[in-house]
Amino acid sequence: MYGMRTEAKFDAAHFLTDYDGKCENLHGHCWRVVAYIEQEELQAEGQSKDMVVDFSVFKRALRSLANEFDHTFIVEEGSLEQKTMACLENETFRMTVLPFRSTSENLARYFSDRLVEMGFPVQSVEMYETATNCAIYYPNR
Repeated sequence: MYGMRTEAKFDAAHFLTDYDGKCENLHGHCWRVVAYIEQEELQAEGQSKDMVVDFSVFKRALRSLANEFDHTFIVEEGSLEQKTMACLENETFRMTVLPFRSTSENLARYFSDRLVEMGFPVQSVEMYETATNCAIYYPNR
């Protein structure tokens, strides 16, 4: 079995709906996402011969996903009143609206799903909210 890992960072704000505690209020994180891929055999031909994948392709893909979130306000769809959303948009806030609660667990799964859609053999994705706390998603378990 062969494996690779790469990581990316992004700064973003969010809040947790239906949460009784500090995180129900708007706050931000310097998020760190670490992706692991693995497969049994190395590529047999082409530029990626004897590689799992080309590192530059893997790094570029993860960093591109992270950049979609960088310096945005992550909002769970339907969690804010439409007039609030309109005011934020009018003030030109960059928002990333997602159909799920913006927990680290859900973000780890989101990044994993997106990488799988791109054809990467994802083993796991770690999503760090802080330097010491992360959620891990394993797509094949």
